[in-house]
Amino acid sequence: VQLVESGGGLVQPGGSLRLSCAASGFTFRTVAMSWVRQAPGKGLEWVSSIASGNFRTDCADSVKGRFTISRDNAKNTLYLQMNNLKPEDTAVYYCATAWGLIQSAYRGQGTQVTVSS
Repeated sequence: VQLVESGGGLVQPGGSLRLSCAASGFTFRTVAMSWVRQAPGKGLEWVSSIASGNFRTDCADSVKGRFTISRDNAKNTLYLQMNNLKPEDTAVYYCATAWGLIQSAYRGQGTQVTVSS
């Protein structure tokens, strides 16, 4: 299993970023996927999940209305569109092979998102 996140960076409050996660080594289309994040000095926090079959989604209350998870099974890629970013969104963002926050799920190396003026 290999997961490679990209798209992070430094953005001002109110700005947008689109994260991508390229997946390989497993049958991507059959696996529910999630984004989780870890802020400095804090534990892992679940952000959003998307199912494999019906593409049902769910997200944390802290990002509802601002973040949108999606997937392209033809490209084996997971996305996270982040709008109206806030300083508290600053974290390393990981994609993971699970619905929800599962400590044993595969995760990539992460991509840093910093929201600051």
